Amino acid sequence: MMQIDLGHITLNVVEDGDPNGAPVVFSNSLGTSIALWDKVIPLLPQNLRMIRYDMRGHGASDVPDAPYSMGMLIRDAEALLDYLKVRDCVFVGLSIGGMIAQGLATKRLDQVRALVLSNTAAKMGNAAMWQDRMAMIEAGGIEGMADAVMERWFSPAFRKTPELANWRKMLTDTPQQGYLGACAAIAGTDFYTTTAALKLPTLAIAGSDDGASPADLVRETADLILGSQFKLIRRAGHLPCVEQPDIYATLLTQFLSDIGHT
Repeated sequence: MMQIDLGHITLNVVEDGDPNGAPVVFSNSLGTSIALWDKVIPLLPQNLRMIRYDMRGHGASDVPDAPYSMGMLIRDAEALLDYLKVRDCVFVGLSIGGMIAQGLATKRLDQVRALVLSNTAAKMGNAAMWQDRMAMIEAGGIEGMADAVMERWFSPAFRKTPELANWRKMLTDTPQQGYLGACAAIAGTDFYTTTAALKLPTLAIAGSDDGASPADLVRETADLILGSQFKLIRRAGHLPCVEQPDIYATLLTQFLSDIGHT
């Protein structure tokens, strides 16, 4: 892992694979760290340059006071890719990471040549819903809503496994300011118009049991982008890279091959 000082923020970053390979960048969901991708990375072609980072307020990155804006999160990603001299990457974003992906592609097509929009949407929920969640966290902390989040994140079968405890702990270990900041960013984001103007290869992935970004919502966002592909992973919730890593890696590898990013 590397702590990269971008001047305005220090982000936790890890690279795998070939440092001279075609770049693939991974951006996490709300309440997770770069460990989100631990099961998938070893299953991908190791000639890729695979870059993961913790967004602000999460994992081992800096935790500025809330609120954050989506523009801040996009600028963090933009500055990181400039620092790492990344151009023409495939940007894989899950949930809020997928919103960052859409915004970055709109802003910096020199950095992004293709998108993987996983369990995400151009607009997620509404401002009132996110305000209610932030009020709950300020009153009772993340712990108070952790069980409800696990129900939205994972399929019933996965919730019966011992592994669930690790993901619950990752959520509750997320700094409260970081979680609140990211909630505020999502609350203020509506990318329907800008995402509909994108014209780059896009793979959208949904989980059949996703209670946070239902498959129909993911498909609706995919349909905004001309020529996009939509794939549904069965027996998986909001984090299919955790529940079905083999299938997830196969879909991602096939997409990378289809667009010649190998």
